[in-house]
Amino acid sequence: MDQSPTRIPGLFITGTDTGVGKTYVAGLIARALAAGGRRVGVYKPAASGCTRQGGTLVSDDAVALWNAAGRPGELERVCPQRFAAPLAPHLAARAEGKMLDAAVLRQGLEYWRERSEIVLVEGAGGLMSPLGERKGDSPHLCEAGHRPQVGRGPFRQMRTVPFSPLDRYVANLAEEFGFPLVVVSRNVLGTINQTLQTLITAAVWGRLPVAGVVLNHPAPPAADDASLATNRAELSARCVPPILAEVFWNAEGFDTPVDWFALAR
Repeated sequence: MDQSPTRIPGLFITGTDTGVGKTYVAGLIARALAAGGRRVGVYKPAASGCTRQGGTLVSDDAVALWNAAGRPGELERVCPQRFAAPLAPHLAARAEGKMLDAAVLRQGLEYWRERSEIVLVEGAGGLMSPLGERKGDSPHLCEAGHRPQVGRGPFRQMRTVPFSPLDRYVANLAEEFGFPLVVVSRNVLGTINQTLQTLITAAVWGRLPVAGVVLNHPAPPAADDASLATNRAELSARCVPPILAEVFWNAEGFDTPVDWFALAR
C-alpha cells in the first residue's frame, strides 16, 4: 500500500471485464464530486487503442475523464502512457517497439496528489489484466520466497497458483495505491459470476478494499435478457460489498445518491 507523505484519498475504478463502462462510471463519479465543490484529480495510468490526432496519440477515455472532472491540471498528465494498438497495454507498447514503464505507472499519480482533494484512478481492463512482460519462467509454481503478495486467503496454503506470482497485474497497482475499489459490472446475463470472480480476486489478493459495486448498462438492454430484472437483487444477496448504485443506458447520473468522497481513503 502507498505510504506517500502526501496522502490524498482516492478511489480505484476497476471492472469485471473490458467494455463494462469503467470510464463512463468514473466520469459520473468525477462530475458528481466536482459539482459538490471538490477538486478532483483523474488518472488513467495507461491506455491502448488510442487515436492519432495531429501527430499525437489521444486517449478518448482520458479526455472524457478530464472533461468530467472540470479539466483540472494538464490533459497530458491524465494518461501519460498511450498506445495505438487495441491490446493489453504492455502488448500495445511492444507493437510500437516500446515498453510499458512501471515507474511511470506509479509516479504519474503524484501530479494529481499535489493538486487534488480526491483522486480517481481508472485501471486498464480488470484486476488480473497484465501490466508488464512475463517474468516468471514457471507460471504456476510458487517457489519459496516468490509467493504472491496476498497476505491471507487460499494462496497461503497453495504451492501452485493459476498465474505467475512474479508478473505484474492491475491488482498490483491497485494494492500499491491503496485506494478502495469501485467495481463496475455490466448488467447482463453472466454478471453474477463475473462480479463474484472479481470480488474473490480482490479478497484473495489480501489488501484490496472494496467500496462497492456499480451495476452499469453500457448498451441498450436486450429484450430477451430476463436476467436484467434479477441481477441486482442476486448480487445484493451474494456480495459482501454493497451494490452502490445502478447506471441505466445513457443515464446522466446514478439511480441512487452516493457520497463518493466518504467512500474514498
